[in-house]
Amino acid sequence: MSATGGFSRDVLRINPELETERICQRIRELMLSRVKRRGLVVGLSGGIDSSVTVALAARALGKERVLGLEMPERHSADETLMLSGLVASSLGIETVREDISGILEAVGFYRRYDKAVRMVLPEYREGWKSKIVISGISEGAGINAFHLVAESPEGTRMRKRLPITPYLEIVAATNFKQRVRKMLEYYHADRLHFAVAGTPNRLEYDQGFFVKLGDGAADIKPIAHLYKSQVYQLAAYLGVPEEIRRRKPTTDTYSLAQGQDEFYFALPYEKMDLCLFARNHGIPAEWVAHCLELTAAQVEMVYRDIDTKRTTTRYLHLSPLLIEPVSLDD
Repeated sequence: MSATGGFSRDVLRINPELETERICQRIRELMLSRVKRRGLVVGLSGGIDSSVTVALAARALGKERVLGLEMPERHSADETLMLSGLVASSLGIETVREDISGILEAVGFYRRYDKAVRMVLPEYREGWKSKIVISGISEGAGINAFHLVAESPEGTRMRKRLPITPYLEIVAATNFKQRVRKMLEYYHADRLHFAVAGTPNRLEYDQGFFVKLGDGAADIKPIAHLYKSQVYQLAAYLGVPEEIRRRKPTTDTYSLAQGQDEFYFALPYEKMDLCLFARNHGIPAEWVAHCLELTAAQVEMVYRDIDTKRTTTRYLHLSPLLIEPVSLDD
């Protein structure tokens, strides 16, 4: 047996045509039998997941039964609207743009965020940009540690270790963005008698990379069973514009550009997908390490991080808990 035990990157290869037809058929079935709404609202971020989700929705239901919702704010990346508009125009779907900066200002997001950052960087003021990054196996760390990266208006960058209190304050503040966006998605869904489509892929769904009652809220999640690598395969088949397929996965949450692997995942998505698949199928770390050019110790560290995130984010998947069962027939 080879050093990889037969494990290779091909384990995530799918037939995009068959998978597309299977998903679209299931969307139609669920909309008819369970959801009972006329169409779907999809929040567009210019990223691969929302682009594939809206393309699947349009193929399943018809472009006239899909609304793409663009929701930028003052920290959004410059290319976000260009890319979301690109996928919408390629599909011929209707879009609505809602700038959420005013709502975020009204609930105090920007003030709360800046105050939290100044807990570790007192000189942080208007005109500065920032993000949170994680140090994990790529930096040889034994545990995940969070740091604040900030950039002054003059272009000077600095990095500070984030204690737990300011970290939680920053994350709590940024969660306003996901919850405001979801509120608007449901507003438009209600007025059109539509439902809301969620956009998480399997890696995000499994590892709790979503905000409860924010981007975690949806009536149907068409790609939650697909690893992100498989989402890219569908994107190519569905004709998602190349500019979107080339874009590095980003959170589009902080004012500084931030990759998902910088903020949450231990490795880039291609490697995280394979580690998650291997963990799900009991594949030894040694086999995965050889395939991904990592050490077995590094893969074991990723396995532990997968298990930890599943435990610590399990509550995100829970429906409201009742003290005792309540019959809806009473």
